[in-house]
Amino acid sequence: MLVILYYIILYYIILYYIILYYIILYYIILYYIIYMSWLLTTYSKMCVMFFGRTEVIDNTLNPDFVRKFIMDYFFEERENLRFDFRLEKSITGIPGKKCGTVIVTAEELSCCRDSVLMQFCANKLDKKDFFGKSDPFLVFHRSNEDGSFTICHKTEVVKNTLNPVWQAFKISVRALCNGDYDRTIKVEVYDWDRDGSHDFIGEFTTSYRELSRGQSQFNVYEVINPKKKGKKKKYINSGTVTLLSFLIETEVSFLDYIKGGYVVYLVLVLPGNPSQPTSLHYMNPYQLNAYGMALKAVGEIIQDYDSDKMFPALGFGARLPPDGRVSHEFALNGNPQNPYCHGIDGVMEAYYRSLKSVQLYGPTNFAPVINHVARYASSVKDGSQYFVLLIITDGVISDMAQTKESIVNASKLPMSIIIVGVGPAEFDAMEELDGDVVRISSRGKFAERDIVQFVPFRDYIDRSGNHVLSMARLAKDVLAEIPEQFLSYMRVRGIKPSPAPPPYTPPIHVLQTQI
Repeated sequence: MLVILYYIILYYIILYYIILYYIILYYIILYYIIYMSWLLTTYSKMCVMFFGRTEVIDNTLNPDFVRKFIMDYFFEERENLRFDFRLEKSITGIPGKKCGTVIVTAEELSCCRDSVLMQFCANKLDKKDFFGKSDPFLVFHRSNEDGSFTICHKTEVVKNTLNPVWQAFKISVRALCNGDYDRTIKVEVYDWDRDGSHDFIGEFTTSYRELSRGQSQFNVYEVINPKKKGKKKKYINSGTVTLLSFLIETEVSFLDYIKGGYVVYLVLVLPGNPSQPTSLHYMNPYQLNAYGMALKAVGEIIQDYDSDKMFPALGFGARLPPDGRVSHEFALNGNPQNPYCHGIDGVMEAYYRSLKSVQLYGPTNFAPVINHVARYASSVKDGSQYFVLLIITDGVISDMAQTKESIVNASKLPMSIIIVGVGPAEFDAMEELDGDVVRISSRGKFAERDIVQFVPFRDYIDRSGNHVLSMARLAKDVLAEIPEQFLSYMRVRGIKPSPAPPPYTPPIHVLQTQI
């Protein structure tokens, strides 16, 4: 009897584990299906998005497509473009012969690159304040295609006057009228109140084309309050607003400068033990380490803006062979006379090779490498080269005072500094160097401009373990400030972009293809 009971219990135990096994297997398969569906959806959105299609041109081997496609440009993102060419007829190529050429050109929308500098004044506006006159300000609205209006600019408030003169202000043509010179621009006049319930004085409409006439009788506008006009038969207006000046300026962009120069990219790595799995430098045969991911994410974007893709790659904080001397700026490729590496892949190769040959060692000093790059940047005065220094750090810094002084001095030079924090450490010191909250200073002297961008890599790690998404997010944020930092240097120095090279002209000879 006991034997039978034993086998019955054993049977139910085995059945329980079999059922548990299939339940777990079911949820694993379900999770895998859901995850793969999400992954495929994400990659499809990242990799391919249908943007547009040209018109069809019949019966020709040399089509000249008319339809244009306008795309937004983002320096900080890698924008892969795929062009699909489709013919309704099959093509038979001639062996050994070329079958034609496709030429793709892109340009910025020139009509929307202009900005205007305008100044207005008003005369005899309505009095709205009981104990004073009025505190008037203007609100500009751009009309939309559906007839609605969008606020595009507000002037400052001029206190206690019915005859204000507002300061000149600058606004882009795109913001003002989206490049449509005849689109309606509505201007409202308000009396400012401290509690935010501003009193409406009146309004008028104009257009970019009318404003472009400049100061004249055509640009003196009656301010009309529709409610007062409907109630009072003798109502004329609530004052007038006059355009005092109108100056058109063509904005130069980051791309205008890139056409005549290039960006130099430098890489720096920090201490750690590459042989231990806990090290941020640990060389995992199956995936990039934290330094490698940060380096590749930023480097693959910037390398497209360097003309020859030869990057001086430096390291610091290590004992160098053969004598074990400590260096805070050494060539990752082992050649101090020529520290240049070809492309980001060359930098990655030099980085991993250096981990095998040098002994990483403290202290961690930033100032020597910042000064190293600053020496190169100080020799370039014409804006033809702009230096981007990438520092990948675990958060440790031994020369904070000297580093701050180096950054303040470098803020006058054509260079930017990107700091990527890797690992779990606190990065309070790096946040201070960023200077977004408080402009960095040293010995009572403030940086001329903001040149440092810091981000902690851990904030961009995808929870699903997708390193491609992690690196894309990092690159987008870490490079977002570079174009404006670049332009701020050029504006302060009054450096204009070099003339763009002449457009490519296709050869006159037309190749024939059999169909």
